[in-house]
Amino acid sequence: MTQRISKYQKFKMMNPIIQFFKYIFLSIKIMVIVAGGHGGTRNVN
Repeated sequence: MTQRISKYQKFKMMNPIIQFFKYIFLSIKIMVIVAGGHGGTRNVN
């Protein structure tokens, strides 16, 4: 039973972590695009 709980907790902990990393990766990507001006449509200025 303890193994089941550990496995469930591990899975539950991994899910938010993956989503958090995904969010951070997306934020960094957007920041790099905005800072570098690689957006294409934003290259008007």
